[in-house]
Amino acid sequence: MIEITAVSKTYSGKVKAVNNLTLTIQPGEIIGFIGPNGAGKTTTIKMMTGILKPDTGVIKLNGIDIQAQPLEAKRQFGYVSDNPDLFLRLKGIEYLNFMADIYEVPVSERRERIDRYAAMFEMTTALSDKILSYSHGMRQKIILMGVLIHDPSIWILDEPLTGLDPQSAYSLKETMKLQADLGKTVFFSTHVLEVAEKLCTKVAIINKGQILYYGTLEELKKNHAGKSLEDIFLEVTSHA
Repeated sequence: MIEITAVSKTYSGKVKAVNNLTLTIQPGEIIGFIGPNGAGKTTTIKMMTGILKPDTGVIKLNGIDIQAQPLEAKRQFGYVSDNPDLFLRLKGIEYLNFMADIYEVPVSERRERIDRYAAMFEMTTALSDKILSYSHGMRQKIILMGVLIHDPSIWILDEPLTGLDPQSAYSLKETMKLQADLGKTVFFSTHVLEVAEKLCTKVAIINKGQILYYGTLEELKKNHAGKSLEDIFLEVTSHA
């Protein structure tokens, strides 16, 4: 469960990147976080994960305050950033074992998960190579595998489908559905409206740091009868 209450963040004392944002995301939900560039999506996600500190407000992950109990809160989630260029001098397998060590995943469990997800993302033969040699899509896959290896109850993903080939994107979307079916919470930002339409339980539309809509796409479409999802999105954000 993710609880964001009255959270704001201002840069340089002037630019309000996030303005009094409140969201509650229940277990078993897949939430698409959508909005134009500069809307506040990445800033919100970085506050959720403890990378940035909010100026005001409270963020709780499974009831644990990310500011008051950062280590315990960070054990609750797996995070995929919008930049997969991390730990480039490690081999793929070294990175996965590093992540498993951090989250104290037993050796037998990590081996099974590494084998399973390497096969899923077609990364088995690449694990002995350095991440530096990977393409952008392969780097994205290894970061995703690092999240999956400790089986978090909350997923927080910033544009996770960027750079993935169609098969890997399909595998990731199916895994996200499975995690939600198991009662876990999935929160991800995306620019691809079609993905949000097919995958999400609900969507949160943000622009200029404020939530403009939070609910199901079916409800949103009822309020804008006869319009495409793209037209609805443009109309909602243009009125912010």
